[in-house]
Amino acid sequence: MTQTDTPILWSFRRCPYAMRARLALKASGQRVHLREILLRDKPEPFLAASPKGTVPVLQLADGSVIDESRDVMLWALGKADPHQWLACYHKDKEGVLRQLDALDSDFKHHLDRYKYATRYDDVDEAQHRDAGAVFLQDWNRLLGEQAALSGEALGLLDFATLPFVRQFRIADSDWFDAQDWPHLHRWLQDFLHSDAFQAVMEKYKPWLETGEDIAF
Repeated sequence: MTQTDTPILWSFRRCPYAMRARLALKASGQRVHLREILLRDKPEPFLAASPKGTVPVLQLADGSVIDESRDVMLWALGKADPHQWLACYHKDKEGVLRQLDALDSDFKHHLDRYKYATRYDDVDEAQHRDAGAVFLQDWNRLLGEQAALSGEALGLLDFATLPFVRQFRIADSDWFDAQDWPHLHRWLQDFLHSDAFQAVMEKYKPWLETGEDIAF
């Protein structure tokens, strides 16, 4: 695979959207040239590829651009899905998309106003924490009934959700760990200690500083 036929992935290490895209790319074995950026200092080539300026952005060899994280996941897993992450999607596409919509809209809305309350005017941090906790309680209940959000094994729903639950915990780990969510805690900790997580969380210098692509 040469420079010209390898997709370029613009990413920011800590962004949960970019994280789940990297997880899917690793799981599928699709190789990309990774360009780590700083969101406060966005390179012009990145903005030229996707003017909305959010990560991840995947530039394909044919010049097309995928700039929604779930679409990057589906593109990668559509190429190869050795761990059957898409089993839940093939079984109930509409149901999976509804869950992803709720995650990316309602849950993310409360997560942002809980974790980053100072960025918003007239926000009740505790109210948004408690609203987000409703989702977490439901996921804990589901994980007590089955092995994963995706069903019998970890899959698309799990790896699309885990980076955001990680963010929720980071906001106040003592509070999070004190909640009676044993199945959710196990599920998250297994992920945080997994080879998959470690593989996508390696630190790289920003592309703007080096001008070098990382084989990922």
